[in-house]
Amino acid sequence: MCQKTFEEKLAELDACIEKHQKSPGPLMPTLHDAQEIFGAIPLEIQKHISKKLGVSVAHINGVVTFYSRFSLTPKGKYIISVCMGTACYVKGAQAVLDAVQSELKLKPGETSEDGLFTLEATRCIGACALAPVYSINDEIYGGGTSNKILEDLRKIIKAEEEKNDQNKA
Repeated sequence: MCQKTFEEKLAELDACIEKHQKSPGPLMPTLHDAQEIFGAIPLEIQKHISKKLGVSVAHINGVVTFYSRFSLTPKGKYIISVCMGTACYVKGAQAVLDAVQSELKLKPGETSEDGLFTLEATRCIGACALAPVYSINDEIYGGGTSNKILEDLRKIIKAEEEKNDQNKA
């Protein structure tokens, strides 16, 4: 797998900015692209976007820090989100979150050293009828239990280990 250099990523972002400048409201799609390209939108990238779009860094930073889909630091390949909204909490979301924390040795907001997992405790995601709910990347799982989420995590870990073993061979 070939990793792009910072300069190549910046050129890719510039192409996206150029495309979005032709449309009204180019900031949000540009930020989504930056998040996708870099895995985060740190201050250095915010300053670059600011110069290209003519929008203040303060405004960009306000948007980036307001929306939970944007991040100032890179997130893991797998983003584990446990809904802590009222319905989920009442139906046992804390036990689900505790199980993940124990298994991955992470607190909400942290990313594993290997860059594989990021753990998030989120607010209501609007799937209350399925409570407790968690998601792995953008796939939502209802009726979450400690055992169910640990089973899902262990499947991911096993698949990643097998992929690494194949790459070594």
